[in-house]
Amino acid sequence: MTGSEMPDPKDLLLDAALMHVPFDGWTEVTWEAALADVDVNPVVANALCPRGALDLAVAYHHRGDALMLDRLAGADLGEMRFRDRIAAAVRFRLEVVEDKELVRRGMTLFALPHHAAEGTRLVWGTVDHIWTALGDNSDDVNWYTKRATLSGVYSSTLLYWLGDESEDHAASWKFLERRIENVMQFEKLKAGVRDNKLLSGVLKGPLAVLERIKAPGSARNDLPGSLNNR
Repeated sequence: MTGSEMPDPKDLLLDAALMHVPFDGWTEVTWEAALADVDVNPVVANALCPRGALDLAVAYHHRGDALMLDRLAGADLGEMRFRDRIAAAVRFRLEVVEDKELVRRGMTLFALPHHAAEGTRLVWGTVDHIWTALGDNSDDVNWYTKRATLSGVYSSTLLYWLGDESEDHAASWKFLERRIENVMQFEKLKAGVRDNKLLSGVLKGPLAVLERIKAPGSARNDLPGSLNNR
């Protein structure tokens, strides 16, 4: 940032809130404390974050996605198998977290029934960023299945990582490798099903439904959506 640039008020609020979240969560208490800590007009603050701390929690997640993408852009992944690139991206996303307690508090927030859809959208956005950054250009049912599968891998690894006390989170990265290996085995099984005329016929109905969902005008980014064994 140059001397002529003004700091983003939302960034100021988020930075201030991060000092309070480990103690008070993503709550109204944290929101009021952040407002008191920074020189941001309350009218402007409420315009930027009409839902208060919830919008700051969303902004924190988006910040993590942006940092992950920066690391991916600067990483040399060319010699890696595709599955290892996926693992690296998930690892990068977790490594940019400033404090595990910030994530725990966020999970508590998005576990609430009235915020669960928001939490699902955030995870969906993260895995979509990963696939897009790694060059995924699928435009069929695979678009959904890749993201749905990676959502499961990411979410389960996140939960494991939160409780992991091993050195440099080595246990988490082994867990991540096992989860991806499980997906690879499932992909092989799925390929075998597709090659079986009887079973592939049974699957035509569900696949047709997904294709209709994907039709123009559908809310593609709001839907749950496998890792390809490339």
